[in-house]
Amino acid sequence: MTQEKECCCGPAADGRSAAAPVVEVACGGARGEPSGWVRLDGGTFLMGADDALAYPGDGEGPVREVTVEPFEIGATTVTVAEFAQFVEATGHVSDAERFGDSLVFVGSLPDDAPPTRAIASTQWWRVVPGASWRAPEGPGSTVEDRADHPVTHVSQRDALAYARWVGGRLPTEREWEFAARGGLVQQPYPWGGEREPDGERRMNTFEGRFPSAPSRPVGTTPARSFAPNGYGLFNMTGNVWEWTSSPFSARDPQPVLRGGSFLCHDSYCRRYRVSARIANTPDSSLSHTGFRLARSV
Repeated sequence: MTQEKECCCGPAADGRSAAAPVVEVACGGARGEPSGWVRLDGGTFLMGADDALAYPGDGEGPVREVTVEPFEIGATTVTVAEFAQFVEATGHVSDAERFGDSLVFVGSLPDDAPPTRAIASTQWWRVVPGASWRAPEGPGSTVEDRADHPVTHVSQRDALAYARWVGGRLPTEREWEFAARGGLVQQPYPWGGEREPDGERRMNTFEGRFPSAPSRPVGTTPARSFAPNGYGLFNMTGNVWEWTSSPFSARDPQPVLRGGSFLCHDSYCRRYRVSARIANTPDSSLSHTGFRLARSV
């Protein structure tokens, strides 16, 4: 059962790790690569932010010079179709399926959904029995029409299991931000300094009055939505939060997530920026959380 923890962008599943069984998965498998790999030569860049948009309490600053080695990163997040291949080949059971529930944004639930427990600190999150990557809104929902969308309701442990099967890994936080910036220097978005240049929507975030009055449908969009950044990478902000392999801080070993999601809104969570970061427990799963892969070269 998911336990409550205050977090504006997504509650955690505190207490699960100690009791949950270790994920076992076959290694060395192969799959098609429809998303593709993008090779980056690495280099030195200015990481973090300390401008007016940044959240100091999140550890975005100070801005510092950081160097990354050459690496490859997925052009998109891992999709539903790709994760389904992994499950079919290995029999992997996700953490959400093991625990029997996952967290779903209330606005995504159908009008006739049975009553579900709300998270006290963030009432828009509901604990939905049966929700998983296969059934993102719980029993009766399906991913049949979302094969090219990011897979969601995956924990960091699920992401790591998939990465082992493919022969990749999760990106470090430094690699992720280097890639997300697309070669730009100290810009808040992958495309530059304006959120919507010339009024053009560039990412999938919440629009309207959060959380109860959206002006457009709320949920994931295909993994190749919108134009890519300067490195050819799609949706580095918005759509889904992405797991990394890095701890949040020296005092907080929880893994970092990057990129924001379709629920980010400037009224409460402007974490749809390349420097924004949050942490969560490695066994947590939510309807706005996915991942992309990296690999060393």
